[in-house]
Amino acid sequence: MIRICHIVGAPVETGASQPGCLMGPAAFRTAGLPATLRALDWEVVDTGDVPLRVVQTPAHRNMAVHDLGATIGWTQALSAAAYRAAQQSDRPVFLGGDHSLAAGTVHGMARFAHEQGRPLFVLWLDAHPDFHTPDTTTSGHLHGTPVAYFTGQAGFDGFPSVPHPVPAENICMMGLRSVDPAERDGLARAGVELHDMRAIDEHGIAAPLRRFLARVAAVDGLLHVSLDVDFLDPAIAPAVGTTVPGGATFREAHLIMEMLHDSDLVRSLDLVELNPFLDERGRTVLLMTDLAASLFGRRVLDRKTGTY
Repeated sequence: MIRICHIVGAPVETGASQPGCLMGPAAFRTAGLPATLRALDWEVVDTGDVPLRVVQTPAHRNMAVHDLGATIGWTQALSAAAYRAAQQSDRPVFLGGDHSLAAGTVHGMARFAHEQGRPLFVLWLDAHPDFHTPDTTTSGHLHGTPVAYFTGQAGFDGFPSVPHPVPAENICMMGLRSVDPAERDGLARAGVELHDMRAIDEHGIAAPLRRFLARVAAVDGLLHVSLDVDFLDPAIAPAVGTTVPGGATFREAHLIMEMLHDSDLVRSLDLVELNPFLDERGRTVLLMTDLAASLFGRRVLDRKTGTY
């Protein structure tokens, strides 16, 4: 049976520290992501890029916060786009764009999951937990806030309400290696499942992922995967504005994607923080495209020799 994938462009860069992420959706298309997924027997519909309508807001009490109105506008627009894509396709893919886009994509997927009567789970693959609020961020970059938002933490005045927050215990974070003190305290209180790179070094990546997927399957949950370029080691994925040494290797990342495919639990996917301006001859976008292909069913024996 042919399944449908909607490609949704989210050219968001107002949550990040440097320009370039708005080119991300175009880079994924240029790298052949739609054609790659079609070759894996998916019917792919590219719905284009979501337009932005900036919301007018007063200055935030935290003077470091910037582009608040744009981030709220993106959250509104992407929530509606994610909800619509979930209704019309089997697995929407959201092409970023900085990670603030997940405030909208997860918000929309949570609405869809609620209407299906099924719990939503989130696998967060990132060097950062993005658990700041607009009040606690010291940088003011709102790509560090989406998880706090969609779990229903306080401090998001002016944002769309969160009637269906994702329970903290339904979130699994892997690859963490840059966590601010305020985020560490908030995560401890919330009870998010955390696997930093030391834990992965000591125990591997397969066992904790297998346990998490078993929890999703046990309650017939829907799984949203949010893959940040900086989850990967910058030696293999340099096209990101927040490089943190010591990230996931090529094979660790592919193993996660292959296990996700085998589980058949993934309902939606974010590909975020790609900054083509910082790439080296397209090596990062080609790797991210290859990882998406593994999630959609490409096997090791199907893969041609390539360079990244």
